[in-house]
Amino acid sequence: MSNLAIPLSVLKKGDKAIIISLDDIAISIKLMEMGCMPGEHLEVDYIAPLGDPISIRIGNYLLGLRKDEAIAIKVMKQ
Repeated sequence: MSNLAIPLSVLKKGDKAIIISLDDIAISIKLMEMGCMPGEHLEVDYIAPLGDPISIRIGNYLLGLRKDEAIAIKVMKQ
């Protein structure tokens, strides 16, 4: 387990992580409204063949993210 924050976009299908921070001020409110809050646990459910979109399981639902949104979410892999 790494203790460094990495972008969500580099995780692979099945990886689990904890959200550490949201780096893009412009989309951070949108991401928080969708449940992407620091401290939340997530699991990568699906990654499209070209890497966009990415589906994550957060809470009790699946959330689809564009790659630019996933890059803005810094996580710590579990």
